Amino acid sequence: MNKRQRQTLKRIFERPERTDISWLDIESLFIAFGADISEGRSSRVRVALNEVRAVFHRPHPKRVTNKGAIKSVRRFLQEAGVKA
Repeated sequence: MNKRQRQTLKRIFERPERTDISWLDIESLFIAFGADISEGRSSRVRVALNEVRAVFHRPHPKRVTNKGAIKSVRRFLQEAGVKA
């Protein structure tokens, strides 16, 4: 995991939730942890990590994630055994 990915992980676990985290940075973090990522319909992205599965919606037209999505990503990472 590189410095940017470590920084993204730290920002995901911050409270209150941030609204300036790029979705591409989150996907990069998933890949660094070895997650399987596949495209779903429309803007859906399926992610599987350590036998935990989730479906997220890629944000558009902006490329930053909202607070609700950050909470979902945090919960997914926690369930997959990832700690900040």
